[in-house]
Amino acid sequence: MMLGLKLPTDPRWVNIAEKNIEEILVDHAFCEQKAASTAISLIVSFPEYPELVEEMISLVKEEISHFKMVHDKILARGWKLGRDRKDEYVAKLLQFFPKGGSRTTQMVHRLLYAALIEARSCERFKLLSENMKDEELATFYKNLMVSEANHYTMFLGFARQYGERTEVDEKWQALLDFEAEIMRDLGTSETMHG
Repeated sequence: MMLGLKLPTDPRWVNIAEKNIEEILVDHAFCEQKAASTAISLIVSFPEYPELVEEMISLVKEEISHFKMVHDKILARGWKLGRDRKDEYVAKLLQFFPKGGSRTTQMVHRLLYAALIEARSCERFKLLSENMKDEELATFYKNLMVSEANHYTMFLGFARQYGERTEVDEKWQALLDFEAEIMRDLGTSETMHG
């Protein structure tokens, strides 16, 4: 299974996505904007890690450029961005780790969440790139998929670098199991993670 995910997306999700392109693009635009916000928030929260800060600066630029690319596609089709909506997947995922703990623990948890969200996004982009009838969007998602895969490995790499490796790997496996349970109830709505 690609990216270590324990449960693949139900293939029928692509059909839902195809019938709701406007909804998918708007939701995707907000996902990119949130990814940029996450990178900024990691800089603000953990400025004493220069290597992390440098990577997050690059990531902010990349994610905001992806946001612009998706926004341009929305405008080109005569649509508007619209309001952000709650990401049920992320909300459920964030319930996994207990609040609190040392700064390092909090950082590791945030890096693992980010890695998993990127991995699932990457898997969804792959599905879209291979199954969409809209060739322009299929190509668009194929190109994004490559960059998202790099983000997933970067976040996981930092978690392993700054945390205790065995413990981090155990938490990562437990988070993957938890995510698979969440995914059993998702894959039926016109959102990027829904």
